[in-house]
Amino acid sequence: MRRATLALALALGACMPASEGETPTRAAMIAESSLPPMRSFAATRPAPTAASNTEIARDFLDLAFTLESGRELERFTRFEGPIRVRVTGAPKPMLQRDLDRLLARLRAEAGIDIARAAQGSRSAEVTVEAVPRREIRRYLPQAACFVVPNVGSLREYARSRQSGRINWSAMTTRKRVSVFVPGDASPQEVRDCLHEELAQAIGPLNDLYRLPESVFNDDNVHTVLTGFDMLVLRAFYDPALRSGMSRDAVAARLPGVLDRLNPAGAFGGPAPSEATPRRWIEAVQAALGPGTPDREAAARRALSIAEARGWTDHRRGFSHYAMGRILQGRDLEAALAQFRAAEGYFARSPRTQLHRAYVISQLAAHAIVQNRPEAALIRLEPGIASAERHENAALLATLLMLRAEALELSGRDSEARAVRLDSLGWARYGFGSDEAVRAKLEEIAALNPLKRRTPGS
Repeated sequence: MRRATLALALALGACMPASEGETPTRAAMIAESSLPPMRSFAATRPAPTAASNTEIARDFLDLAFTLESGRELERFTRFEGPIRVRVTGAPKPMLQRDLDRLLARLRAEAGIDIARAAQGSRSAEVTVEAVPRREIRRYLPQAACFVVPNVGSLREYARSRQSGRINWSAMTTRKRVSVFVPGDASPQEVRDCLHEELAQAIGPLNDLYRLPESVFNDDNVHTVLTGFDMLVLRAFYDPALRSGMSRDAVAARLPGVLDRLNPAGAFGGPAPSEATPRRWIEAVQAALGPGTPDREAAARRALSIAEARGWTDHRRGFSHYAMGRILQGRDLEAALAQFRAAEGYFARSPRTQLHRAYVISQLAAHAIVQNRPEAALIRLEPGIASAERHENAALLATLLMLRAEALELSGRDSEARAVRLDSLGWARYGFGSDEAVRAKLEEIAALNPLKRRTPGS
């Protein structure tokens, strides 16, 4: 399932000591006018993975033979034959468009025989049902969306919850799976759910925090299937594999499959990283999830584990980022030190540039608060490019809004207006409602010292 609680949220307000009566006048003017049309991404540009085939094989086996709970699976399962997808419930038009784009990518990049079911079809291998968000939270309070085998609707899932029908470990092959997405969420959230849950419906069932460039990671940084993910799915449906095979049988054939599909991966690449201990996972989830009584203590545990293990990868950066998120409400300087440390680790690899873009949003926001627009503009450039390349409209809109404020601080008002207008089209896709877009615009405008008024001024 996609965990809504662990995403690197775009929380910027704590960068500024707010005071009652602060009024971002320019943002208010835009908020009262009609917003520009929604923008959406057209061409996907996934970068091929730089991982070695040895690393990919290890990740493939852990993804395919373990559930998110940690339970081991005895058999490899997939669909054996064409996969047809139908949409039910109350989908919005953008869901249909994004699903068609995703299916086209799965055919072209993963070589999977997957397409829409015939119009009016009452059955299909995969059902995507768009339901109200409250219905999803009714069954899984921390989930944005989820996937279940052997049912064709949320109503059927409700009837089957206490039965063995929806047990992934009891399957020998996949025949029918349903994906439940929030039909009333923002277009980006629905698209993100389609990518992760459909990929798990037809492919690996597990998530691994050690993966730096994958939607199969509960940190929710990557929300669109990457080059790594497509390679894993292509291997998943290679003719050399079949449902019912044991882990050892798959492991024996996988090196040959990967060498054929990814010849570049046979020569070196990043060394495999160690498995992520359950203690670190639980600490991160407690730090960034809801309802934790002492989130700072949980964040410190996660960071302590990362330091003790000598990690220098994205998990170390994520630990610093989580610590910064917790601290920024009470100790901004300490939070900034954590964000800078996180950026240092994320900047080490091209595979973690999207992680870095989230940290850039925090550091650029602080530079704007300090009236250092040129420093903010320099920081923002790589983050904007990364957000666009990875099709993250919410992050892209946020970074563009920050850029507009920095340009305005620099006296480049006409450029600022153009960038701000551009940000709004992306914000409508990323944040959804006009109210949410305007709230984000005003939140970021309030960082600008030129737009802050003290009470009574």
